Amino acid sequence: MCGIVGYAGSQQAMDVVLEGLRRLEYRGYDSAGVAVVADGALASVKRAGKLGNLEKALGETPLPSATTGLGHTRWATHGPPNDRNAHPHLDGPGQVAVIHNGIIENFARLRAELEAGGVGFNSDTDTEVVAHLLAAEVAAGSELADAMRSVCRRLSGAFTLLAVHAEAPDRVVAARQNSPLVVGVGTGENFLASDVAAFIAHTREAMEIDDGQVVEITPDEVTVTDFDGVSAQQRRFHVDWDASAAVKDGYDYFMLKEIAEQPTAVANTLLGRISSSGRLSLDQMRLSDEELREIDKVVVLACGTAYHAGMVTKYAIEHWTRVPCEVELASEFRYRDPVVDRQTLVVAISQSGETMDTLMALRYAREQGARVLAVCNTNGSTIPRESDAVLYTYAGPEVAVASTKAFLTQLIACYLVGLYLGQVRGTKWGDEIRSVVRDLADLPAKVEQVLETMEPVRSLARELAGSTSVLFLGRHVGYPVALEGALKLKELAYMHAEGFAAGELKHGPIALIEDGVPVIVVVPSPRGRSVLHDKIVSNIQEIRARGARTIVIAEEGDEAVQPYADHLVAVPECPTLLQPVVTTVPLQVFACEMASARGFDVDQPRNLAKSVTVE
Repeated sequence: MCGIVGYAGSQQAMDVVLEGLRRLEYRGYDSAGVAVVADGALASVKRAGKLGNLEKALGETPLPSATTGLGHTRWATHGPPNDRNAHPHLDGPGQVAVIHNGIIENFARLRAELEAGGVGFNSDTDTEVVAHLLAAEVAAGSELADAMRSVCRRLSGAFTLLAVHAEAPDRVVAARQNSPLVVGVGTGENFLASDVAAFIAHTREAMEIDDGQVVEITPDEVTVTDFDGVSAQQRRFHVDWDASAAVKDGYDYFMLKEIAEQPTAVANTLLGRISSSGRLSLDQMRLSDEELREIDKVVVLACGTAYHAGMVTKYAIEHWTRVPCEVELASEFRYRDPVVDRQTLVVAISQSGETMDTLMALRYAREQGARVLAVCNTNGSTIPRESDAVLYTYAGPEVAVASTKAFLTQLIACYLVGLYLGQVRGTKWGDEIRSVVRDLADLPAKVEQVLETMEPVRSLARELAGSTSVLFLGRHVGYPVALEGALKLKELAYMHAEGFAAGELKHGPIALIEDGVPVIVVVPSPRGRSVLHDKIVSNIQEIRARGARTIVIAEEGDEAVQPYADHLVAVPECPTLLQPVVTTVPLQVFACEMASARGFDVDQPRNLAKSVTVE
């Protein structure tokens, strides 16, 4: 959620920090602020609203030249999103500046303790207590890093903290507990951020920071310890994309660019996973074949769009392996006393690898003895590091809040997991796996084919921009696609949209059908699941007879649906299980165009953040 940037080097800190904050705007925020250390003093400016408000204020009152600084984009939790609650927060004398992502759960007690000692507060936030606690430790003789370690031992909750001190002009200190933090390692400069995107224009060398650790950066050194001051191992990794991947590159929106990048993202996710003999070989599959053969149940954990990918995964895993598969909302999983054990394989799906609900569910599953495989797009993030195995999706950076290429690559990765389990457990013959692999290899070209035919979908979205509701129907793997289409429209166009299993129509939802209501129907292939196809054609007839405006997504050459489609969107032939990769794309385009036609910010929809790092 919140964007965090820290810098120590030789460049103008304000330039580096503001650039980093701009690259983190996609995470979602409602205020922004910066601070620098210059001439033995702190200087800070912060404003509610978008970065433009902060930049305007800095233009009117520039901060002094400095080579050490930090910046923050805030997602409000404690206190409304106004100037006084924006970060950074300073202690009373203005010696310490702190920025914070997360929630400090025991802040009320700490604040009461400080106020009883005569400390005055200038904000409603939980973060300000940290500034005062750090200042007290430094005033008592501690170095800033020691002060941070001491303060962190008193805090409860999830937090990433960055701090600078007026008398330490060449260093930034940070701490991590259940909230993302990464170090960028440069030459004569070092960086701290909540996401590598913040410093990717300066370095592609990064360092992982674990929970319960404090890191101190200077221009020439990075020092990592635990909260007790014990030196910690430093694990470095190379970021495999550059700054050009995180710019719009001529597109009006990041989302449009990311939709267009999907053929490449799908191809990259398949790359290197299939040997010349057709056998699957998954990188970082740290679970042995023997362990996978012991599995008697699979549980998929995910939130939002990733949850819809998990629903498709259930169909694939059960079909290919005959192992029971459950799909759980990660936010609900650990609160219902789920039954998992050493014979359970948990598949945790998260684009960022920092989704707090999924991370906490994963930890609960591991406490019960389950083996965990992560499907993730972000190298060095927490969920892969805390899993027994990981399958990276190689989608590249996804900046738009509404997920597109991450979803398609999650589907591909989960298909690979299902096939790999079938291969290891012997439930799929080699020639069967090779056949599916060939079908997977055809998907990038088929997604490209869909993208080339989307202008009628865009026109239809503009035509329907005044609608108050859109309904989505699907069967089998088309049902999660319907849910995903509805979610995209809710996220972007701020309108009522619901996805239903088409077979449930007569159990209630058909009451919503009235003259002119748009209903988008995802039709299964007439070849692979003919019985499902016949049933959904009947569903289309039912809603059309009641006045619905039917928008049908169907396989090329499917003549049976044509008489009942007011608008027909044809997609290439695909095996039924793989069909979501092509049927989802028109729904992404439809939602994007609808939001644009309604005058909304496609990349940064209201109230939403890219990475949900608090529960």
